[in-house]
Amino acid sequence: MNQLLNDLWQNILNYYDNFVAALPKIGLALVIFLVLLLVAKSARSLAQRRLTRRMDDPLLAKFIARLIGTAIILLALMIFLQIVGLGSMAVGLLSTAGVGAFIIGFAFKDIGENFLAGVVLAFNRPFRVGDTVELNNIQGKVITLNLRDTQIKTFDGKDIYIPNAMVVKNPVVNYTIDGFLRLDFTVGLDYGSNVSQAMKIIIDTVKKIPGILKEEKAPSIAVSQLAPSTLNLTVYFWIDTFDPKISGIRLKNVAIEKVLQALDEEGFYLPGDILEVKSYKDQDLPVKTETPKP
Repeated sequence: MNQLLNDLWQNILNYYDNFVAALPKIGLALVIFLVLLLVAKSARSLAQRRLTRRMDDPLLAKFIARLIGTAIILLALMIFLQIVGLGSMAVGLLSTAGVGAFIIGFAFKDIGENFLAGVVLAFNRPFRVGDTVELNNIQGKVITLNLRDTQIKTFDGKDIYIPNAMVVKNPVVNYTIDGFLRLDFTVGLDYGSNVSQAMKIIIDTVKKIPGILKEEKAPSIAVSQLAPSTLNLTVYFWIDTFDPKISGIRLKNVAIEKVLQALDEEGFYLPGDILEVKSYKDQDLPVKTETPKP
């Protein structure tokens, strides 16, 4: 029993001596590790600022900056383990991390799928922050892209988070990626109207409205329908979506108001739907009734 206690005490003393001998290495490793953590934070901030200035996509710049910071932190951890004499443990951790990532990825398939889709979208994305898009029949503006989902702000104020896997697998409609958005509205004229003159008045009126493009994408008009009561003209015009001062809804309202005013001043009649009402006076109504068979 005494021999066992002596051996145990001797082992404790050996561990203590080894620990004391390793204290300088541990101290140096901690200092280097903390310095590299500060370097990782500074490198991430610096990379994000530089990349944001050089790229037109702040989301991609932020993603690359985070990737750089994470890589430096992993490097700091490996250096720490190597200095304290645990290099073999560092290799083991890398191997275990690979196997663990495979197991976790299989167990959390959907999360892993959205993560990989987020990485793909970060480098090859069909939209940018502020673009007006349609994803899975949801229309709105892109607010941000995370590694798991994409945040969309709808026009009625809802915040919708769409999993990245759904964004990758389904069609994406981007209305503003090139800076141009086309709007339209319909005007109904009386069938006896001078259509050519009305079209000229409408185009001239629309071109005078500030905010509507006149050269790159000129307004146009076409006869769209021969309705029962009216001859419908559809007016098309373009706006610059890169200009934050321009509102498509406001411009459309202004265009409709100005066009209706101009046509009214020129004497054009804009009829509504015609409803035929026939009076039978004292006559019986020609209603046919049938008695259901038993």
